Amino acid sequence: MKKSPNKKLFSVIIPAYKQEKTIVKDLKRIESVLKKIRYGYEMIVVVDGKIDKTSDRAKSLASAKIKIYQYEKNQGKGHAVRFGMKKAKGDYIAFIDAGMEIDPNGLSMLLEHLEWYQADIVVGSKRHPASKVNYPLDRRIVSTVYYLIVRCLFAISVKDTQAGIKIFRRGVLEKVLPLLLVKRYAFDIELLSVAIRHGFTKIYEAPIKLDYQFESLTTSLSFKNVKNMLIDTAAVFYRLNILHYYEK
Repeated sequence: MKKSPNKKLFSVIIPAYKQEKTIVKDLKRIESVLKKIRYGYEMIVVVDGKIDKTSDRAKSLASAKIKIYQYEKNQGKGHAVRFGMKKAKGDYIAFIDAGMEIDPNGLSMLLEHLEWYQADIVVGSKRHPASKVNYPLDRRIVSTVYYLIVRCLFAISVKDTQAGIKIFRRGVLEKVLPLLLVKRYAFDIELLSVAIRHGFTKIYEAPIKLDYQFESLTTSLSFKNVKNMLIDTAAVFYRLNILHYYEK
């Protein structure tokens, strides 16, 4: 991660996978939000593997403020986010999923919460009372069960760790990022729990507007993915509390 200039800069990481149909529209929507904030901004798009034409289409918008990266093999969302964070120059660093299931106006909301509360981290939350969520029942059930598991295993006070929009102060990531291992399913849990272990406990939730697209539900709720999510979560718990790996 490179140092930011004197003027505050807001970096936004956009991990993208199989988004060739929407990536141009997605990036334009995100930039329209960032143009309204009071800080300079950069968008870092990380295309997670050469699967389709997502990268080619994203590159049509490449500029000094929109940077496009791609690597050969699909590595997982956690890897893509961390890759982008290492490239970021901002004082505040956020990520938001491509696909626009989450309204990008939430970036402004998270930034305001970060400054208002002098927070270390602000997470977008489906369970915030002000959130507006179109969320199918089966997804709600899985999310609730996973929340209860996380609550039992980790000292994380927030009610929603999995929504694909979060913001961090640069100092948090400089300390935590080199310690992280998870590439795919439980990287949010690893990032938050390791941050807390290193003293970054000022974590708050902010409302989001979320409209799940039903095309993505089958994949995200497959038995294999749920199983792998639980395995990754158990591995984070083991490294955190048994091996004390993250304290080395």
